[in-house]
Amino acid sequence: MIDYRQSGVDVEEGYRAVDKYKAHAKRTAIPGVLNGLGSFAGMFEVPAGMKNPVMVSGTDGVGTKLDIAFAMKKYDTVGIDCVAMSVNDILCTGAKPLYFLDYIACGNLSSDIAADLVKGVADGCVDSNCALLGGETAEMPGFYDAGKYDIAGFGVGIIEKDDVITGKDITEGDVIIGLSSTGVHSNGFSLVRKLVQDFDTPFNGTTIGEALLAPTRIYVRPVLSILDQFKGAVHGMVHVTGGGFYENVPRMYPEANKVRAAEGKNPLISCFTKGSWDIPPVFAELERRGADPSRMFNTFNMGIGFMLAVKADKADEILKAFNDFAAVDAKNGGRCGDMKAYKIGKVVAAETATAETQAEQVLFN
Repeated sequence: MIDYRQSGVDVEEGYRAVDKYKAHAKRTAIPGVLNGLGSFAGMFEVPAGMKNPVMVSGTDGVGTKLDIAFAMKKYDTVGIDCVAMSVNDILCTGAKPLYFLDYIACGNLSSDIAADLVKGVADGCVDSNCALLGGETAEMPGFYDAGKYDIAGFGVGIIEKDDVITGKDITEGDVIIGLSSTGVHSNGFSLVRKLVQDFDTPFNGTTIGEALLAPTRIYVRPVLSILDQFKGAVHGMVHVTGGGFYENVPRMYPEANKVRAAEGKNPLISCFTKGSWDIPPVFAELERRGADPSRMFNTFNMGIGFMLAVKADKADEILKAFNDFAAVDAKNGGRCGDMKAYKIGKVVAAETATAETQAEQVLFN
């Protein structure tokens, strides 16, 4: 006869992991949380005073970036990526993230490693001003290789229905403001892992492995600050994830282009000014190691992790407000202290673009 532990599942280690999770989750408690970890379900109260609240949800994982974390035995940052990938998507509607739940799966559980993963999740929740409301840890021996973990998550935000940003208000002449990324973020790592195996190699004052593990920037606090200061001036937003510029930026135009099509007008497209922002050196390093230069903008964020289409007459003020936010965050030790905002392009109608700009997404001088 064998018991559960002899089959490969150590429930006592699971209990130890949950005890460690609770301390991290406690750091994320915000008004609205009605219970703590350990219940069968997490409860969160809808903020008082909302007239017509809309719940906004997003889910994602970290992907094969985890392989680099395992190789380097550094587990405490990929949880930030997990939160970032969901809350930045939620943010594109203008919604404020409320709470987050994580899912961790492994072959054989180490409570220390799992707690490091959850520490990163809690750090990301703190940076998003949202609560870590619950989660699940699944130990599946024989299904996952020993030492391997997967992590994914699910976030929920809220916004008044009248304030939802759908992109329908985007118009010709809107300025595109780009917010700097921390590097590769959490996309394109199937390619990255083909190019980089020497994670301890010195690179740009650190190692290439550390540079690749830099967690995805969370844009929630600065962007919500701008939405509060400049009511109605932000017409569309983009989280630049897998597929880079070419796949993600067109996702803010469908509602505006439905209106234009009904009016018999050509669709809107984005024209980006080459050289208008700083591209982190990690991308040049990936190109040096063999990444196809003609496909970089189809794969990576190339230094811009989030974009906003804003009213042209407010663009300079918004740009300054973003950079002022970063300066204050730097003094306070915040994760957005090194964020930079740039005017990187504009919205134009396809008929006014040159032959080179007829595709959905272009780089344009």
